[in-house]
Amino acid sequence: MAQVIETIDVDVPVRVAYNQWTQFEEFPHFMSYVESITQKSETLTHWKVKIAGAEREFDAEITEQHPDERVAWNSVGGDENHAGVVTFHRLSDAETRVTVQIDWEPTGLLEKAGAVLGADDHSVKKDLENFKEYIESRGAESGAWRGDVS
Repeated sequence: MAQVIETIDVDVPVRVAYNQWTQFEEFPHFMSYVESITQKSETLTHWKVKIAGAEREFDAEITEQHPDERVAWNSVGGDENHAGVVTFHRLSDAETRVTVQIDWEPTGLLEKAGAVLGADDHSVKKDLENFKEYIESRGAESGAWRGDVS
């Protein structure tokens, strides 16, 4: 199992950062490997990704979600085997620390080599930088889902 943990500070209130993160269908705007996400229910999403030229699809189920604190998920079915959590920490009224942890099972020689060389860490770090630019340039979230999942 490979693991990635990355953190970034964004210059928006925790509520804004969290609310934007719950808008899964907008992830392709800031996540490089994500082609599309379809929200199937409050806790189930369908992902289409392209990694190292290979297109993959899978569902992800939200296993835990607490407004302004965390969103955790597990993949279900499909080509990917991963789980993760995103946490939101209030630094001030206008600044939030976002931390992403992803545990995943690389498949194939290219993915395994990429994991060893830190390609996943670089990708998640770049996606968080893109999220920072995306949310700070907007100044407000595009929507929100404030439900609680335990």
